[in-house]
Amino acid sequence: MNMFNEITDYFAEVKKIIESISKEDINNAIQILNEARLAGKKIFIIGNGGSASTATHFACDLNKYTSVEGEKRFKALSLEDNIPLLTALVNDEGWDKVYSYQLENLMDDGDYLVVVSVHGGAGKDKAGLWSQNLTLAAKMIHDRGGKVIGLVGFDGGAIKSLADACVTVPINSTPHVEGFHLILTHMICSIIKDKLSTNE
Repeated sequence: MNMFNEITDYFAEVKKIIESISKEDINNAIQILNEARLAGKKIFIIGNGGSASTATHFACDLNKYTSVEGEKRFKALSLEDNIPLLTALVNDEGWDKVYSYQLENLMDDGDYLVVVSVHGGAGKDKAGLWSQNLTLAAKMIHDRGGKVIGLVGFDGGAIKSLADACVTVPINSTPHVEGFHLILTHMICSIIKDKLSTNE
């Protein structure tokens, strides 16, 4: 079975993303993350499905990979990682509150939120509205004086209008969006670490 054409097409679409994605939006997201670090604020990271694994991975890299001796460190927390808590919240409070309920317990005024979402909290399927837990959490952060960063795809959805900085992967393809979100988070952490290492 020869899949060379399909492989070439997939890479061509990735190239289009690289050429069209907003570098200004990426820079804005990095600036806000660094602002949170310098202020000693917590950065909560959330996402559903594949984006949940990206949220966990990003929190890991912000906490570990970017750490430079003598420099202030990030305080990043992924809200997907406690499975017993998530299932308890879904069971007792409903899916839409799995993140906002945790924020009520953990956040202080002025904390930050990163929302990772393919569709940006928009759309509808068999389970009803998509990702309303993400938009509810974003609104709560803003109500408490914090800032929101979005990593989204497709047209950006509701998160694009709720975020203080939003990086949209400009393609209507879930595999491409989820894959490129990992590229973005790795790139962001690499840039931050390089800047901290050179005291820029």
